[in-house]
Amino acid sequence: MTETNEAGERTAPDSHFDQILPAHSAAIYREFQAGRVIVREIWDKNRSELQANPLYNLLFNHLSHFRTFYEHLGSELVFNEAGNFFFLKESSDDESEEHDENAFRVQVVLLLIGRYFARSGRDLDYLGRPDAGLSEQDFNAMASDEEYQDILRAARFEKGMPEALDYLDKRNLLFRSGTNRWFLSSAGLYFLQELVREYEQ
Repeated sequence: MTETNEAGERTAPDSHFDQILPAHSAAIYREFQAGRVIVREIWDKNRSELQANPLYNLLFNHLSHFRTFYEHLGSELVFNEAGNFFFLKESSDDESEEHDENAFRVQVVLLLIGRYFARSGRDLDYLGRPDAGLSEQDFNAMASDEEYQDILRAARFEKGMPEALDYLDKRNLLFRSGTNRWFLSSAGLYFLQELVREYEQ
């Protein structure tokens, strides 16, 4: 459908593209290209608190637009309501091997963290709290456990726990809330709980 302006010239109707700044679309694209999920809340290191993520809000408010946009790029934009996050699922077979390896490495780290936490008698939900999560003592205990180190090496984390936590951090699955404290994002906690459910079945 076309519209006319004041001069009587025919014009195309406004598209969703007119409502979204190119810089914001580019910022979202860079997040996904870096293998990150886009969570509702991100950790603000300066204020030491969780803050609303403007990229999440933009995706949420223009969901149909971005779903169509990424479909044209050969991907599927997935909204996970339970964990309050977005991620891209690649449609092409070329990406599947790399995607599977990334998913496997994420699962290994999350399972180790969950296993350690459960063995210490704590509720897994505490892993998602900035005031709880993993402490320096937890980190040191996991880093010095030979079995954990062997499992991490098998998943190609040659530098052990520091590299494994950094891997999750770079994907917005985990945040560093202090010099030696980490906690899972809503996405990280969701994936861990899903893994636990699978293993229990």
